[in-house]
Amino acid sequence: MEQFLGDGWKVLPAGGVTGEAYIAQQGEQTVFLKRNSSPFLAVLSAEGIVPKLLWTRRLENGDVVTAQRLLKGRELKAYEMKQDRVASLLAKIHNSSELLAMFKRIGNEPLTPYRIVENLKLQLQTHHVVNDLVIEKAMKYLVNKLDVVRFHHYVVCHCDINHNNWMLDEEDQLFLVDWDGAKVADPAIDLGLLLYSYITEAEWEDWLAQYGVELDHSLRERMHWYVVSQSISVLIWHLERKQFDEVEQLKGYLNSLLPS
Repeated sequence: MEQFLGDGWKVLPAGGVTGEAYIAQQGEQTVFLKRNSSPFLAVLSAEGIVPKLLWTRRLENGDVVTAQRLLKGRELKAYEMKQDRVASLLAKIHNSSELLAMFKRIGNEPLTPYRIVENLKLQLQTHHVVNDLVIEKAMKYLVNKLDVVRFHHYVVCHCDINHNNWMLDEEDQLFLVDWDGAKVADPAIDLGLLLYSYITEAEWEDWLAQYGVELDHSLRERMHWYVVSQSISVLIWHLERKQFDEVEQLKGYLNSLLPS
């Protein structure tokens, strides 16, 4: 990477799961580099959703490297996720016709509930997760609710709206970063994860009003369905890494989500 940038640059890993992110510095100039980042980073930058995109370059091996302004701010705290500006930025993302058009141009098929169930079945078979009563009960719930959670207004969803991905810069501007897992899907994917993780149920209606929707029965059903499906997905992620304590914790959480 240093050879690619030229003389005088010092490049250090930026951490993260993929190991594809770097911090590059030359004198007073510091940039955030990422290899093979989201192909619609330019649209996200233009709409002020992520820090400013400085340039994009292709390496000889075909990889694409992007450089963004390095944030000198901080991540949101968990308790700050209830703020109106979080709801407003998420609404801006979900309502962006430019983002949706870009996603469709690069051939992204909507992540439907049916696809989610089929993917989970395949993953569970791969890891030989059979005869587990909690997971079996959760999968049965997902299948039984497939008709109930059908929704045809698909938007671009971030799909990993953990508070660590919400960043405030030095001027207190809010960004949502790390778009590698984004999908075209039901907005209830993002809304469910955010509300269940960070907002007390008594505050859901007010938070969603700031986002721009009413909390009706359909939205409740869909959010709950996606939280169950995402919990199974995270459970499988921990299972792959043999993190069995986390697997057991998630089983307990899953059981609390399911009808008795």
